Amino acid sequence: MPGRTDRRETTHCAPCTRWPRWAPPPSTPLRRASSSLRTQEAKERLKPALNPGNVDKTMAAPVTAIIGFDTRFFEHLPRLFPHKDVKGNFDGKPEHAEKTAFRNGTLQGAYFIIAARALGLDVGPLSGFDNAKVDEAFFAGTPVKSNFLCNLGYGDPEGLMVRLPRFDFEEVCEFL
Repeated sequence: MPGRTDRRETTHCAPCTRWPRWAPPPSTPLRRASSSLRTQEAKERLKPALNPGNVDKTMAAPVTAIIGFDTRFFEHLPRLFPHKDVKGNFDGKPEHAEKTAFRNGTLQGAYFIIAARALGLDVGPLSGFDNAKVDEAFFAGTPVKSNFLCNLGYGDPEGLMVRLPRFDFEEVCEFL
């Protein structure tokens, strides 16, 4: 996302992380995990994991957020969901816990994107990278796994991709 570099990009990352906390979660709140990369050193750690077509735009973006999910989110449920003991629904059930964490973490990532757009940032989510390499470089020794990357900044209008066609409502939804 080459364009102008503005200190607001890093300042706006905090609200992008805080605002999604107020979005409606499923019945199992999730600790969304992310890392916001803005230094050249951090970007160099990320570079080997990127698909070739994503290297230049990611290295040029002022901030790249790694949107992840915590596979052991249920350990935080006594604090985040105190009115009912649901930790047992996930503890000892790693496949179920990971599927739930991935789904809910994806929702949190979407809220993050909406918050960034509301702040006027251009957003470039991408999945063209090696998750295992990102997890090793940034989340080793933790229960966090990467889901997708999100480049943030104020892009050069000449270099921004035009909005591609989208399906109409009637093509993808129906009322039964």
